[in-house]
Amino acid sequence: MTRTTPARQRGVAAVEFAVVAVIFFMFFFGILDIIRALYICNILQEVTRRATALAVNSDFSDASAMLNVRTHAVFRTGRGVLLFADPISDDYVKIDYLQIPASANPAPIGTSLPASPRQNRINCTSNPNAANCIQLVRVRICLPGGASDVCEPVPYQTLASFVPFSFSLPTATTIARAETLGMPPGVPRPMGGM
Repeated sequence: MTRTTPARQRGVAAVEFAVVAVIFFMFFFGILDIIRALYICNILQEVTRRATALAVNSDFSDASAMLNVRTHAVFRTGRGVLLFADPISDDYVKIDYLQIPASANPAPIGTSLPASPRQNRINCTSNPNAANCIQLVRVRICLPGGASDVCEPVPYQTLASFVPFSFSLPTATTIARAETLGMPPGVPRPMGGM
């Protein structure tokens, strides 16, 4: 005995599947986006750590050396986006050189950077609290552009546009003591300075 379904019931299975499929895919892509956001938050801290480790020993006055620091920090050998973390690229890696004034917290040096690592050694030897003595290197993940003392957080971009996540990624920050800053080997360190 064959059973026939009424004409009104024939499209119900397709409609039920469509409703369940939409909910399932929103849930599935939502979980993927949460996992990706956690990955990005974790990897941004590693990017700043790598950039700091390279920057403390790289010549800050050499633009190609600084570009090399940024690209290697995002695990690349050339310019480009950090894997699975679009839009983060080497442009988002912000390197600041800090002084330590005698009576205040570390402050960015800004436009009065020494001309070379050798000049920085001379400046720090004569006055460790001078405004043009690089003592610390700070690396942050910020939106490109903007003022040197401002770090705008990067907004998170979801994989799927229908997933309703809207938040900013943390401005991962790493600070380390300046080391050679690209000074050639064999040059003695000044006493009492860096």
